[in-house]
Amino acid sequence: VQLVESGGGLVQPGGSLKLSCASSGFTFSSYTMKWYRQAPGKEREWVATIGPTGGSPTYSDSMKGRSTISRDNANNTGYLQMNSLKADDTATYYCNLVGAGSNFWGQGTQVTVSS
Repeated sequence: VQLVESGGGLVQPGGSLKLSCASSGFTFSSYTMKWYRQAPGKEREWVATIGPTGGSPTYSDSMKGRSTISRDNANNTGYLQMNSLKADDTATYYCNLVGAGSNFWGQGTQVTVSS
């Protein structure tokens, strides 16, 4: 079982990034996918959720209107598109898959928003 996030990096304020979460070793389409983030010195914070078949996307107030969560079950990959990034969005972003009594986490990808 493996989850690997990618797509993070350094971006200027107002810029965009698209994070990916590639999975292997289990049936990706059976799980609800979530994104979380954790900034230095702060608790992990929920960002967005999408259902197993791509329905019911929900977002935190801080990311609503600026992000889009999606998934490609045929390729066992999930995504988080983030736009209009701010310095406060700087954090390590984690992919989380939940379902069937299991809870999987990736290792995270760093997003730094700075000029």
